[in-house]
Amino acid sequence: MFNFNGRRRAVLGVTGAALLTLSMAACGEQDSADEPGAGATVTAAADADLAAKVPDTIKADGVIKVGTDATYAPAEFLDTDGSTVIGFDIELFNAVAQKLGLKAEYESAPFDAILPGVDSGKYEVGVSSFTINAERLQTVNMVSYFSAGTQWATKTGNPAQVDPDNACGKKIAVQVGTVQLDDIQARSKKCTDAGQPEISIDQYQAQSDATAAVVSGKNDAMLADSPVGAYAVQQSNGQLEVLGDIYESAPYGYAVKKDQTAFAEVLQEAVQAVIADGSYEAALKKWGVEGGAITSSALNPTS
Repeated sequence: MFNFNGRRRAVLGVTGAALLTLSMAACGEQDSADEPGAGATVTAAADADLAAKVPDTIKADGVIKVGTDATYAPAEFLDTDGSTVIGFDIELFNAVAQKLGLKAEYESAPFDAILPGVDSGKYEVGVSSFTINAERLQTVNMVSYFSAGTQWATKTGNPAQVDPDNACGKKIAVQVGTVQLDDIQARSKKCTDAGQPEISIDQYQAQSDATAAVVSGKNDAMLADSPVGAYAVQQSNGQLEVLGDIYESAPYGYAVKKDQTAFAEVLQEAVQAVIADGSYEAALKKWGVEGGAITSSALNPTS
């Protein structure tokens, strides 16, 4: 059985159309050069030696088929055309694919359907802010490329007086199938074990909907990946603020089918190559998430 819990998300995307009616800026809109994602597309030169290591079954069509959940700005979300997937995850993986002499093609899918899609061969890689953890490593190979923790966010001024360390009785929004869901469920159990009210947990298929629920006041707060929570606050026109400190930082990883070890190995080398040539740093800086940069990529890291 797969365990799909992974660190995920919260945000604004064109798919969360309700956000627009809540006076939040659409994620795909870039009003100035200072907006995350503005500027020239980051590219990476192909490396012939690495390209030669890509298994024939992968490179035969010149394309890497990628599964992603495009509801998670600024990592992966839909542009204003409603179909093009953009974000720092996307820009970075495009550079990795280019390093291998290939093109990445993205298909948006529910977050909890991506790893089964990788296992079945529907996708050759899963790129969707997957936290590397022991459960995942039992079912897929994972190549590290970024580091993120969990961040809470609430309405500006924290009108519900939410304390992440004591949220008993509060209404909390979270995306389904995430480590944040595990986190909030564990916190709720501590509440009930201590004789306090449980945390009311609302699970949303799209993190954009979770964010909208906090903006509207339906939920008192949300928790998501740190870059995503920070981006949601930034794009909320002052309606949201971060709550508490970032905690439990861990690496994100690209997911590759368990029997595709050779492909996973060359993917790791390609990540290291974009780190070395500067395109990695450029992609992260473009999206304002350079704080999560790593200096060395690893295949199936255990800590």
